[in-house]
Amino acid sequence: MKTEKTVPELLCPAGDLQRLKTAVDFGADAVYIAGKEFGMRTASANFGIEELKEGVKYAHDRGVRIHITCNTIPHDDEIERLPEFLKTLNEIGVDAIIASDLGTISLVKKYAPDCELHISVQSGTVNALTATEFYKMGAKRVVLARELSLEEIAHIRANIPQELELEAFGHGAMCVSFSARCLLSSYMTGRDANRGDCAQPCRWSYSLMEQTRPGQYFDITENEKGTYILNANDMCMAPHLQKMMNAGVSSIKIEGRAKTEYYVAVTANAYRGALDSLKECEGEWTCPSWVLEELNTISHRTYSTGFYFGRPENAQTYKDAGYIRDYALAGVVEGYENGKVTAILKNKFLAGTTLNCLEAGSVPFELDTTLLYDENDNQIESAPHPMQIIKIPFERPIKKGSMLRMKTE
Repeated sequence: MKTEKTVPELLCPAGDLQRLKTAVDFGADAVYIAGKEFGMRTASANFGIEELKEGVKYAHDRGVRIHITCNTIPHDDEIERLPEFLKTLNEIGVDAIIASDLGTISLVKKYAPDCELHISVQSGTVNALTATEFYKMGAKRVVLARELSLEEIAHIRANIPQELELEAFGHGAMCVSFSARCLLSSYMTGRDANRGDCAQPCRWSYSLMEQTRPGQYFDITENEKGTYILNANDMCMAPHLQKMMNAGVSSIKIEGRAKTEYYVAVTANAYRGALDSLKECEGEWTCPSWVLEELNTISHRTYSTGFYFGRPENAQTYKDAGYIRDYALAGVVEGYENGKVTAILKNKFLAGTTLNCLEAGSVPFELDTTLLYDENDNQIESAPHPMQIIKIPFERPIKKGSMLRMKTE
């Protein structure tokens, strides 16, 4: 009898309620989010209490876990407000709380005893002894520092309690600072990265100025634009999920709580497909080609594998900090009636434009847009502008929330 293989959990980001639902619908095992305070992404809309309740119910009804980030480094005036928030999370039934600050950890244990304690990447855990000490403090899981190799992760796994889970980042933007603990933003702009308000100065272009020649800027390289000396490439470990699993990683984390609904859908669907493929594989696994193609359809920087295979040679791009954007979101499917797919427009396009459809749980497929109709079923030659209704003939219903995209020129 074949023994069913256990693959790592797929943990996806969500910056608001709609993105939470998208992550759930497109295959996440768990979703990590934040309230209006105490999370490391203030740029996201995040969740009020009523939205938290709705999000937790939506996820739990579908067998998906919710993890809440309380991973900032709070000052005294902030931490005074934390106990009430933690008690609310405990009452709502949140599955886990992610924290790094020792004071916050103590409050989680006191005011949210029914929630698992997960130790944030902000704690910079790089050895088995530290992981074990967190376990003794009540941690169910440690999110490992991004600076570890797979070999080091395997060593940690072999030297910690069996019950302690290891989570590691598998995809998304990388930070040049150690485990994202950065003072540069606070120093240059007054925006504290350790309290969720990073201005991303690591993505800026820098030049050299000699002290006695103020205002004269000298290129650090021969590029006339200067150099992006702090700019880190994005991570993509999709081809190496079997290696992460074999090293003992319990949860594959996708970065991106400030990213779009489209990003959430693509990454969740692609990594779900990859992990499902891995689960069925008996021997050496190869990532399905469509998964890698999908991950190239989202806005991203050059991909790298970070530190997982030792000191990285492809971790930074110095010429710019821009994104690769080969696809644009055309619309989001809203329904199906009278043989036509109804979608809410997100971008202009002409009749005859090739649209690619990403439907939860399926390999992407194309839609023929030779015939386009407006919301009143009048034939039109172009989809005029965002947030209007468009109808496209199709032989079957397409799931609500499916993404329609087009190649950029």
